[in-house]
Amino acid sequence: MAMNLRLREDAAAALRAESERTGKSQQEILRQAVDEHLGLGDAKRPTPYPDWVIPPERPYRMVKPFLRLPKGMTTADLLDREDRI
Repeated sequence: MAMNLRLREDAAAALRAESERTGKSQQEILRQAVDEHLGLGDAKRPTPYPDWVIPPERPYRMVKPFLRLPKGMTTADLLDREDRI
């Protein structure tokens, strides 16, 4: 079912922040809140992952590189080495 939902500005800001923090979509957070409020529980909610996939423990986060390649060297150069079998 599709619907429009009007939130107070502070609730909308909190929802955006929670979405960013967890990596879940705002819709997913709201669906979970409605399910919990209505007592539907996790068992009735479809999982976005198949049984054989282990879901991530943390949402995606930007990683700052801690190594820099020398000028003129690429990652392809690292893979194309004489000492590799």
